Amino acid sequence: MVTSMSAVKEDVAVDLADDRVPVTVLTGFLGSGKTTLLNRILTEEHGKRIAVIENEYGEIGIDNELVIQSNEEIFEMNNGCICCTVRGDLIRILGRLMARRDSFDHIMIETTGLADPGPVAQTFFMDDEIKDKLRLDAIVTLVDAGHVSNHIDSSNECQEQIAFADVILLNKTDLVSAAELSALEEKISSMNSVARIHRTTQAAVDMDKVLNVHAFDLDGKLDIDPDFLQEELPYEWGGLYHLDAGSYMLRCLQGPDPSMNVVLLPLCCDADSDFNKAKQQGMLLFSDEPAAVMPGGSLIPAQNLYALQLGQAHNDFEIQIPASGYYALFTQHLPEEFTMTLESGETVYEAQKAQEYAAPHEHDDSVSSVGISARGDLDPGLFENWITTLLRNKGVDIFRMKGVVSLQGEDRRFIFQGVHMLFDGEPDRPWGDDARINQLVFIGRDLDRESLEREFNACLV
Repeated sequence: MVTSMSAVKEDVAVDLADDRVPVTVLTGFLGSGKTTLLNRILTEEHGKRIAVIENEYGEIGIDNELVIQSNEEIFEMNNGCICCTVRGDLIRILGRLMARRDSFDHIMIETTGLADPGPVAQTFFMDDEIKDKLRLDAIVTLVDAGHVSNHIDSSNECQEQIAFADVILLNKTDLVSAAELSALEEKISSMNSVARIHRTTQAAVDMDKVLNVHAFDLDGKLDIDPDFLQEELPYEWGGLYHLDAGSYMLRCLQGPDPSMNVVLLPLCCDADSDFNKAKQQGMLLFSDEPAAVMPGGSLIPAQNLYALQLGQAHNDFEIQIPASGYYALFTQHLPEEFTMTLESGETVYEAQKAQEYAAPHEHDDSVSSVGISARGDLDPGLFENWITTLLRNKGVDIFRMKGVVSLQGEDRRFIFQGVHMLFDGEPDRPWGDDARINQLVFIGRDLDRESLEREFNACLV
């Protein structure tokens, strides 16, 4: 839960000599219209070359299929939420972009509908290299006027997105009455009185209201929320050890989770600067795919992310230290949750320096994603009947649905999007030489994967 943000809006001084690349963070709850706005930004004449970074919450990444084809740079991340472990991927992509600085004027980051924008904003102030080259221009949040009432009082993500916004597009205003719209705008203003609010339909807005608006004010954010820059990392603990060359045992008992991700890095010294540098390396590594290590397996201090499998009452993992020196260990969970110890013979080693970090952002466990990918054509009538029945029976629990499908007798792709009981679809560009693969994603509460897959397969010709 975030607290209400109330302050008097003051003009932010604009440094005309600031030549850093402006970055817009685009956020909003599932189905609020982010992709629609992104398509407008990519197609309207505003004279800017825009690099787009997309982050999806789902098993199948299809947002790039729903974005209008353009000459812009589009990067996709779909292995998690950008406010969690994917921040390492974000930093990597930003670094690659800056190596081609002359090819774009502006960066747009579209987050998932379940992202907390706070940690995303932190990225532009916690990493020195990024801070020197990029300027966070604004957090732009879309609000679905027709459906936000289903989430605004119960979803932390929805509340955080509104509270941290610099610009709010109150979208889909055609779905509610004038009285409902005024009441909703008043409620939003009570949560965030400093944001600029614009009413929109189909995310239609003047580009100068969302691009290069110099709306993000770090001092103002800190005045309202002093903990704004309290860094969120993908691990909960870090420790500094001085170890001699030799063999060691990392021992863990069973804990609250069946596995735990860890990173072990060699350091040059025990200075705070070196440990902090390792902390950033650890954050990047935690966005990698971990290598599973079974009890009895071994770890080496290097640029690796390990997933310790803790299926036994006692779990031992060997560590070979090649040279005497300082080493940093970062663990997904607190060591005491697993009675974790580092031992050699009869000696138990304590960290010379230990630091706990705020637990990573967590999502509602009842909210999940189901992705379906299959070749073949769909019977148009059966597909329409299935979607209609699905939305009638489960629409209240389907926060977002989207897909690209192949309909029998149709040479063009059929793309669709839906929010709760609303569904919108239309023919898109021709399939051409592309494989006719159906790709669908459902995001919602208590989804039945087996039922969705079975009912979809029944629509195949």
